[in-house]
Amino acid sequence: MPDAESDTVRWDLTEAVATILLNRPRAHNALTAGMKTALLAALRQAAASPEVRAVLITGAGQAFCAGQDLREHAELLTAAQAGAAMDTVRQHYNPIVLAIRSMPKPVIAAVNGVAAGAGASLALACDLRIAARGASFLMAFARVGLAADTGASWTLQRLVGAGRAAELLLLAEPLAAHRALELGLVSQVVDDADLPAAASALAARLAMGPTAAYAGIKAELDYAAGHDLAAALEREAEVQATLGRTADHLAATAAFAQKQRPTFQGR
Repeated sequence: MPDAESDTVRWDLTEAVATILLNRPRAHNALTAGMKTALLAALRQAAASPEVRAVLITGAGQAFCAGQDLREHAELLTAAQAGAAMDTVRQHYNPIVLAIRSMPKPVIAAVNGVAAGAGASLALACDLRIAARGASFLMAFARVGLAADTGASWTLQRLVGAGRAAELLLLAEPLAAHRALELGLVSQVVDDADLPAAASALAARLAMGPTAAYAGIKAELDYAAGHDLAAALEREAEVQATLGRTADHLAATAAFAQKQRPTFQGR
């Protein structure tokens, strides 16, 4: 059993795909402090494990993740521990998002039901999102008198634009899966029963791909988001110079010349 597994965060490794299951179905997978700690541990283990070439995050039961466990949060507030309640952003949510964004492997969110608040932000932090037809997204922060966290202020406007991001955060109304697809929040919507197979197929496809190149692409995108064109061009040159020496690139070039399909090793 992997070190990162707990009762509330399950881990499975099958054919180079690490599936991280949020496992509090009766609470719609709302995030407690212990669950956030376990999730971060699972992400860090996936990043460090050479056997893992792609990561899939999904939820147990009828929800993906309802966000912060508000019962636990309310208990901290009423116990005069407001500082501890709000410190969860720095202590838990920020490291989780950074672990996903810096992961040198593709991370997929399989959104099987409601994704609200930090749960929606968690899905947005992933590289790709595939949703069940019955799923929905809710940027619920304003409903409880809070601003965005878990990276939503950064990811949401890059996916849908600043104006639409403001609308989703300020009005805090549910967004059905088909509308999320129209806006570009998800890349695919499938029937609810088909989500596990579709998400697993997508993860398996990525796991068989040039994972070193995927890591370079992720690094380029994150760098370009905060730099000007000239700096982004230089970063591309640096990444390409590194990838040009990888076994994957050499094998793919040779396979192209021989009109064959390359086999990627991730190095």
